[in-house]
Amino acid sequence: MTPLDRARDGVKAHPLALDAALAAGVLLAMIAGSFADPHGKHGVGWGIRTPGALSLVLMTLGAAALILRRRAPMAVLAATCVFSVAENITGADPRAPVAMAVVVALYTVAAGTDRHTTWRIALLTTVVLAGSAMLAGPLPWYAQENLGLVAWAGIGACAGDAVRSRRAFVHAIRERADRAERTREEEARRRVAEERLRIARDLHDVVAHHIALVNVQAGVAAHVMDKRPDQAKEALAHVREASRSALSELRATVGLLRQSDDPEAPTEPAPGLDLLDTLVGTFRSAGLHVEVVVENGTPLPAAVDLAAYRVIQEALTNVQKHAGTEAKAEVSVVRVGPNVEISVLDNGPGDDDTPTPGGGHGLLGMRERVSAVGGALTTGPRYGGGFRVHAILPVKAQPPAKGSPRDTA
Repeated sequence: MTPLDRARDGVKAHPLALDAALAAGVLLAMIAGSFADPHGKHGVGWGIRTPGALSLVLMTLGAAALILRRRAPMAVLAATCVFSVAENITGADPRAPVAMAVVVALYTVAAGTDRHTTWRIALLTTVVLAGSAMLAGPLPWYAQENLGLVAWAGIGACAGDAVRSRRAFVHAIRERADRAERTREEEARRRVAEERLRIARDLHDVVAHHIALVNVQAGVAAHVMDKRPDQAKEALAHVREASRSALSELRATVGLLRQSDDPEAPTEPAPGLDLLDTLVGTFRSAGLHVEVVVENGTPLPAAVDLAAYRVIQEALTNVQKHAGTEAKAEVSVVRVGPNVEISVLDNGPGDDDTPTPGGGHGLLGMRERVSAVGGALTTGPRYGGGFRVHAILPVKAQPPAKGSPRDTA
């Protein structure tokens, strides 16, 4: 901390001492001004004169009042005006040095109030000082000492208003900077939360899909191990392939959590509809009958492509878990106007394939993914049995509109 900063902090810590020092300085300036005679002898040069006792008393009272200028600025201004008017009326000093205390008091009022109030008070003060000096003072009304009171009052008001404006400007800048800092922190926290949610969805999709396949294939292998070892070996091969795919996708997803200065970064591309055949093949190899219809030749944005892939993946995983391998699933990807509509239907037995509440985050994850790209998701049981997942995704990804209806389930 520099000596200037320490001095400024000391002054702020003891404002009354600063006002007392200011009052002493103003008193010395008024007394010095009362002894100086600018006209000298015979109106030539500077001279010295002796002020009256009443003038010295009024100057002392005016300076003493300035000690309380921060606590009661309006009262101090009124008191100094009374002392100055008394000096003008009594003729204690024709040049009215007590007006210097009025200028300081007017500056204090202007620095602590609004501009409209400042100019009203300044005009009233000027009228009182100049009017009393012109009407009841010992000098002619047009004397330069009387006109100088108008100038000094204007200087005090202008200086106080300028200081108030500067303080308001600095305060506004600091407040804007603080608000911007808070906004940046809130935006950073929001992005972190969104990224964590996205990674959580990816982890859920990857783990739920592949673990479901591993579970099914392991069950098949255990069932046919003794009677049909060749089929058991094929099922175990599928288990190995599904686990390898799960590890690869987990490595790519968890790699997003690496630091920016790590030597290696994940380079695996995000999955999309171009891998739909591979995805469906994993379910077919697990015994689930899946039919696919794709009527979309338009390349999709990366976010929409990933959302479409994850919706189909999660929907087929739910069919695998809740409807069983005996069920049949139908997947359709159709371009309809500016949107791509994705439907996953199954003919599971009754409502048994309906995901139970609290049983997982699959439907919630699908809904969040679809909403993130500005789409809509509808899920629910089909009439006559089975389950239906229907997603409408815009070809151009866009954030969901505020106040839009919630997706239905």
